[in-house]
Amino acid sequence: MSEILNQGDVASNIDLLSAWIESRMTYRGQPGLSIGVVYDQELVWAQGFGYANVEQEIEATTQTIYRIASITKLFTSTALLQLRDAGKLQLDDPITRHIPWFKVQHRYPDAPPITIQHLITHTSGLPREAAFPYWTTAEFPTREQVREALAEQETILPTETEWKYSNLAVSLAGEIVAAVSGQEYVAYVQEHILDPLEMGSTFVKTVDAEHPNLAAAYGRRMPDGSREMSPFTDCQGITPAANMATTVEDLARFAMLQFRDESVGGRQVLRGSTLREMHRVHWLDPNWREGWGLGFRVSRNNNKTYVGHGGAVRGYRTHIKICPADKTAVIALTNADDGLPDVYVEKGFQWVVSAILKVVKLVPEKSDPDPNWQLYVGKYQSAWTDAQVMVLNGDLVLIDPSMLNPTANLGKLIPVAEHMFLLECDDGGSNKGEHVVFDVDESGVVQRVTVGQNYLNPVAEW
Repeated sequence: MSEILNQGDVASNIDLLSAWIESRMTYRGQPGLSIGVVYDQELVWAQGFGYANVEQEIEATTQTIYRIASITKLFTSTALLQLRDAGKLQLDDPITRHIPWFKVQHRYPDAPPITIQHLITHTSGLPREAAFPYWTTAEFPTREQVREALAEQETILPTETEWKYSNLAVSLAGEIVAAVSGQEYVAYVQEHILDPLEMGSTFVKTVDAEHPNLAAAYGRRMPDGSREMSPFTDCQGITPAANMATTVEDLARFAMLQFRDESVGGRQVLRGSTLREMHRVHWLDPNWREGWGLGFRVSRNNNKTYVGHGGAVRGYRTHIKICPADKTAVIALTNADDGLPDVYVEKGFQWVVSAILKVVKLVPEKSDPDPNWQLYVGKYQSAWTDAQVMVLNGDLVLIDPSMLNPTANLGKLIPVAEHMFLLECDDGGSNKGEHVVFDVDESGVVQRVTVGQNYLNPVAEW
């Protein structure tokens, strides 16, 4: 059991979340739910609620297996970035370089070629689906059928002009994984992602319908309170976009990967810089609140950035949401078409994650400011700007007092050597991360201060 559970208000907030989940599931007649909260390299808390199988009264647990549908796309994108880092492809490669059999009708023949990056940012302009009604019939085409039907399909939008979600696009991304690696997609993901991460209860190839840990799949709750069982599906040719199945415990291991920056090898299946690249916005929605990284949905809420993905396949709704800056994640897996996992994820962040952060991010009491800093305190000026050095809240800081809000671009001066500091601030357009050096004469008076490559002179008044 995590030590974090016994600190602060974490346990009481877990009790609150549990009580809310139990009540909500009861009144909504929801079959089952498994939920987990991750902090850094630890699954802090996980629990199953309700039933994996209502008829057989099999309770949901943290080891219950759920179909995670489109969360599969994160693994396909991870595979592509592994191959990119290995020098076997580039994200701006036209997809025909790796799958020359790709042929589709072009509604916009002058549009740029579709690249690998377009596939995993959903900016390819391709149709949402392969040319079959599988979400209606629950009968999925084979890879060969998907490929053969492409010739009858056409692009919907010009490349990279709008965001348009596409299972077809990510299915083609999986074909590129296979073509470039020389392995079948399923085998590649198993060997290069699942095995190193020790995700032993995760399936890329369709999980056995009779697997004892597989949650039964249920449809929507109808007005009379009834639910029908959903048909079991095998995504076949759409596997790289929607076929995986896993548990909360296993998916937590994938979440933990997002926070690591170790030497590549073993459980570090991608370098940290590549993970950060996947988390960055590569397509920004017009609302400027959401966008897409490489495979990941990126959103902004309460001044924090989150990445993740949801999943929906007949009888299952799933969601994983990650805050890279805080090294936290919440996972919710449900076995009903109206499971609404994102609602449980949001409450997990609101109550449990917030309590965890108060425990692990307690700000230590500041020591008294160094009295020698008074040497640097004063006003400085150049032809370009004014600057003032002062001690503020225990820190030595550099501000521009002429600004409407001088604290907006406040820079902390972090000591690194005698009379030398590192500028720590949020403004990447300034001298963030550069040295601030005070030139002090033999009498102990500052003659000038160099910030980055330029300098200011001390003044008695503005």
